[in-house]
Amino acid sequence: MNEVLKVIKQRRTTRKFKKEQIKDKELDTILEAGLYAPSAHNNQSWNFTVIQDENLLDELNINTKNIAKSFPDETIKKMANNEKFDIFYNAPTVVVVSGKNDAMMPQIDCAAATENMLIAAESLDIGACWNGMVGFLFNSERKNEYIEKLNIPEGYTPYYAVALGYKKVNVTNTLKRKENSIQYIK
Repeated sequence: MNEVLKVIKQRRTTRKFKKEQIKDKELDTILEAGLYAPSAHNNQSWNFTVIQDENLLDELNINTKNIAKSFPDETIKKMANNEKFDIFYNAPTVVVVSGKNDAMMPQIDCAAATENMLIAAESLDIGACWNGMVGFLFNSERKNEYIEKLNIPEGYTPYYAVALGYKKVNVTNTLKRKENSIQYIK
C-alpha cells in the first residue's frame, strides 16, 4: 500500500500523551506540513502559534472550561465541569491555528493545514488531537486578551488547536467507515 494512504488509514486521535516534549526537528516537520496545505487562491491564510509553556496551557485549559460551562450542550457542560479533564489532554505542545480575516476561506484553509499537521505527526509516530474546544475561549469576550497574549497577528482569528506529544498508548482500533457515502455519476 502507498505510504501516504497507510499513514492516513492508521492515524487515530491521541488523548494520552507522555510528558516528554517533542523534539524541535519533529515540530518543525509538522509545522512545515501545515504550511504546504492547499488554500483558496493560494492565500496561505494561516498562522501557527506554538505553545509549550505548561503554565499557559493550564491557563488556556481552565479559562476555556469556565466559558464552556454555560454552553447549552450537556456533553460539553459535563467536560467543562470535570476538574480532571484537560482540553489538551496534557499534551506538552499545542499549536493554535489562526486564519487571516480578509482571506477568501480562512477557516477552510486552516482546516486543511490542521489535517496536514495531523498526518505529518502520525508519519513521525507523534500523537495528535484536533481541538475545537479552545474555540469557546476565542469566541468569548476574552478573545482579544488571548489574541494579544498569544501574539497572534492583527487581523487573524484563532479557529483550532492541535495537541501534540509522544503517545502514551497506541490506539489501533478502527471504527467501521459509514456505508453509502460515495455516489458515482459517469
